[in-house]
Order: sequence, then C-alpha cells, then structure tokens
Amino acid sequence: MLVRMTTNTDESGTAPARTRRRAPAGAAVLREDVTEAIRAAVFEELAAVGYARTSIEGVARRAGVGKTAVYRRWRSKLHLVLDLVSAIAVQGLPAPDTGTLEGDLRMLYELTSRALRHPVASQIIPDLQAEAARNPEIADAMQKALREGQEGVASGIVAAAEQRGEIRSGIDPDLALDLISGPLYWRSVVIRSPKLPKGYLASLARATTAALKAL
Repeated sequence: MLVRMTTNTDESGTAPARTRRRAPAGAAVLREDVTEAIRAAVFEELAAVGYARTSIEGVARRAGVGKTAVYRRWRSKLHLVLDLVSAIAVQGLPAPDTGTLEGDLRMLYELTSRALRHPVASQIIPDLQAEAARNPEIADAMQKALREGQEGVASGIVAAAEQRGEIRSGIDPDLALDLISGPLYWRSVVIRSPKLPKGYLASLARATTAALKAL
C-alpha cells in the first residue's frame, strides 16, 4: 500500500521543528517577518508610484518575496491597502500628559506634525484621499484611520482638562475634535505646507485652548 507523506514547510521552504505544533497537512506557515516586510514594501510602493500604479508584483519585488507570499495573506491590492490603513488606526498616537490643556495640545501637535511631515506619509495620505473619492471602501478605511487615530487621544486630552477644571464638562466631543485636529490637518495635508512658520504649533495650542474653554 502506498502512503503519501506530506511535509509542512514555511515560506522559506524549511520544515518546522518537530517540537512545534503541527499545522494542518499541506498548510503553509506564515512567517511574521515576511508579513512585516510586505507591509513595509506597501508603504514604499504607495509613496513611489501611488495607489493606481501599485501592484502585487511591485510590492512582492520590493519585499524580496514571491507573489504567492502576498496572496497568501491578502487576496487583492485593495484588501492589502485596506488592512494597512486599518492597522494605522489601531496604533494611534501616545496620549500626552503634561498636566495642562495647552501643554497636552502642544505635545499632540508636535507628534502629529512630525508624523504628517514624514516623507512616506506626506506622499501616501493625499494619494489615498484622492482615491477615496472613487472607492467607498478606501473612503471608509481612511475615515476610520484618520478619525480614530486622533479621536482617542483628543478625547483623553478633553477628559483630563475637564477633570482639572480647565474646561466645562459635557462639551460637544465632535466639535472639540474638529477644533483640535482640523487646523493642523488642513495646513499639513490639504495645503501641504512644506514647513510650518516658527512658533506656529505653540500659537495653535494657545488658540485651541482658548476655543475649547469658550465652548
């Protein structure tokens, strides 16, 4: 009687050690380092050629893997990009804790400004925003990433200011988010100002603090 022996291998073609938990027969082991290499390659590809010209082949070439490694994880370019954008929303920004509303806003603006001015982000975000006008799925993912990335931190800043008595309790959370995030996003992403004026972030933090106290 002929018995067929199936050996499980990872993406490098190496059989896993016997002590590891056995995967289902014939299944591929998805290596985390390969996944991270693909994600990094997507950022580079989007920044270099934009969403429309990004391809699975180009991503695989930049990551140094075969197309199969990409398709094992994502079934299309769209799903690959959507996953990447969603991951950005989950990561978020660190919550400032300086002890004052103005100090928290100043730190938030410094962190956000640095992130938005990053060469990769400054190329990718406007391109995906333009693509979002034609693709509802990308529009939803972008809205979630950009909103949730700021909303969690902004709500924490507002809550801390309420506890300290710097602003009244129960202010409109959506209006507060617009006041906190709108101006810097407008200048950095919409106008795409290459360099902020000296003292701009400090002035913006003071003005936003005054606006929040007036609500």
